[in-house]
Amino acid sequence: MSDDTFPGLDGLLNDLAAHRHRALLWISATGTEATARASRLWQARPWQAPLWLGPSPGVLGVETLPATKARTRLGGEHDLVVFDAASKDAGFDPDAFGAVVGTLRAGGLLVLLTPTAWEKGTPAPDADYARLAAWPYPAGALSARYLARLARRLMASPQVLHWPAGQAFPRLPRAPAAPPGPDLSDRPARDSDCLSADQADAVARLMRLRRRRPLVLSADRGRGKSAALGIAAARRLLAGERQLWVTAPRPAAVEPLFERLAALLPQGRREGNSFQVVIDGTAGGISAEVCFIAPDALLETLQSEAVDPRSTPTLFVDEAAAIPAPLLGRWLRAFPRIAYATTVHGYEGTGRGFQLRFRARLERDTPDWRELHLGQPIRWAEGDPLETLTRELLLLDAEPADDARVAQALAEHEPRLASLDRATLASDEATLSELFGLLVQAHYRTTPADLRQLLDAPATRLIAAYAGKTCLGVCLAQIEGGFPTELATAIQQGERRPRGHLLAQSLATHGGQREAAEARWCRILRIAVHPGARRRGLGRGLIECLGREVASDDIARLGVSFGAESELVAFWRAQGFVSLRLGLSREASSGEHALMMGKALDEPVEALIAGLNRDFRLLLPSLLAFELRRLDAELAATLLREGPPPAIDAETLERVAWFAAGGGELASVRPWLATAWLAWWRRTPQVPEDDAPRELVAPLFLGKTPWTTPGDVGRKALLRRWRVLAGRLTQHLS
Repeated sequence: MSDDTFPGLDGLLNDLAAHRHRALLWISATGTEATARASRLWQARPWQAPLWLGPSPGVLGVETLPATKARTRLGGEHDLVVFDAASKDAGFDPDAFGAVVGTLRAGGLLVLLTPTAWEKGTPAPDADYARLAAWPYPAGALSARYLARLARRLMASPQVLHWPAGQAFPRLPRAPAAPPGPDLSDRPARDSDCLSADQADAVARLMRLRRRRPLVLSADRGRGKSAALGIAAARRLLAGERQLWVTAPRPAAVEPLFERLAALLPQGRREGNSFQVVIDGTAGGISAEVCFIAPDALLETLQSEAVDPRSTPTLFVDEAAAIPAPLLGRWLRAFPRIAYATTVHGYEGTGRGFQLRFRARLERDTPDWRELHLGQPIRWAEGDPLETLTRELLLLDAEPADDARVAQALAEHEPRLASLDRATLASDEATLSELFGLLVQAHYRTTPADLRQLLDAPATRLIAAYAGKTCLGVCLAQIEGGFPTELATAIQQGERRPRGHLLAQSLATHGGQREAAEARWCRILRIAVHPGARRRGLGRGLIECLGREVASDDIARLGVSFGAESELVAFWRAQGFVSLRLGLSREASSGEHALMMGKALDEPVEALIAGLNRDFRLLLPSLLAFELRRLDAELAATLLREGPPPAIDAETLERVAWFAAGGGELASVRPWLATAWLAWWRRTPQVPEDDAPRELVAPLFLGKTPWTTPGDVGRKALLRRWRVLAGRLTQHLS
């Protein structure tokens, strides 16, 4: 019946199913006409689990889901997805598009609705641009370079089926007369629970995890890696494992894992983010559990005194590319048996960047690590047109220049720094892809929406380093603050929170500094230097170039906010930045506390920055003793090292020397010992890694008693050790 209303549709869908491919139908029309067309298409045939993303079209039988909730469908399967970017209250959400494409199975159709302005190459900012519209810019005042680029790619792609405004449903061409994509039967799974040979290999490897031999699974979307984790988890429980932990940036990422658990262990039950089962089902059976723990909660759990580090369970990490490498490294130390799964070209984080950032850590700490790549698609065939098109539209496979090209460029040209024009960049696909690829590789989490921010966010500055035409580095920044006094006061009191302006608002709200909201800042969002061009001062050069550019616009403060980690703190300090504020809670996805740092660009502003830094240093010891007592000791030591050393008087030295000679207990000298340690730590430019006094950080500042450490050798022996350390500290300061 559908062929009467939509000529050629049945033939197209039959060809797609035969090839195990998927297709995109682009409807460009007014919002009313576009949704009416899509509604008729929805009702034309008995689709399996159709999905409509966007506002309701008001048609009986059509249930809708907001684009912001697209991730809740991860792991699901649809053969029709309608993505409404044409209605008045709808817009093109890049992250939602990237997420939902992976839920469309072979033979399926993705229907994209857009305004007619797209096909004319003149799109305007849509409703989703409200997320970019930082004060004082309204969404309608923003540029729409990102949407114009999407429209150009859609118009140019032979893989897009276009239904323009005012035209009848086209007679859609049949799929190209090419050999069908590889069928799953070509490579039998050799495992009745698996859908491909690659997935079966992954499950077998996961079942053979050995101590200190991590496994890294990499795959593009639709290859079944999350399901492989679920199959392996079920089998590990059946084999006698009592507890297995799973982590990922968000619970939705591991839905396929829990679905496979439920299918393979139907006697079990799921409660929230935990799956519990009694193996054998008898009164004497073994109770086993698979538990999802968010990255921040996982770190807190490991630091809890209730956890025995000698009996931690197996850990599966899914979507590892979207988690900071330092956090992955901590888990590498904490979990003897661990597997990392990562998407190579994902809508959040990329496996290539993960490999580059984390491989050195794996080689150093666990040289026997193993790697397996899953290349065989499960939901569709290799060469699927929609997969290829999505990578192109969202720049999911953007890559920086290769090492050989960078080396040649550096041999032939001197690096140059320049401010980039975003309108020109948006129309130069090769240059845009190379630059964005560098940002993707350098940062643990880069999503499709970041490309839109790069091209269209207001008050944005973009500085790049080039050798010839080869991109060596990039710095992306945003202007913040400049609020009028009345609004700045409301922000300081926590009464207002205008969109954007993270640094200016946070310092005013949490630090009580109204001037921080009134002042204009330039916050560095991302900075990346190609691995082949490092150690040439390009990072410093990018920051200095940015500073000169914004100073000419009367902006005298640079700022940055990032997940606190010792190496990053050291980098920003080397650029002249000082700490301004440390978040009290860990970010759920990164497991790190956000650290804000700033730098004055002229002398009159130095007093404000210095005052904020002084408040930070004054507050830090108290925070470490209470709210931040679980902070990593190395990071705490790094933060405590900032600023001039405190003055040491004769009484302080006398007290520390008295303790070193055998007097009193640690509790009776802690304040003087802490002051002496700070003086030594801040005045010593370089400290040998084995210099014992740095071990004083935990008991002096983090509220951790030295008598309960693993391998405790007795209270008296440890007390003698601390007296020796105090003696060495006295020698350093004398």
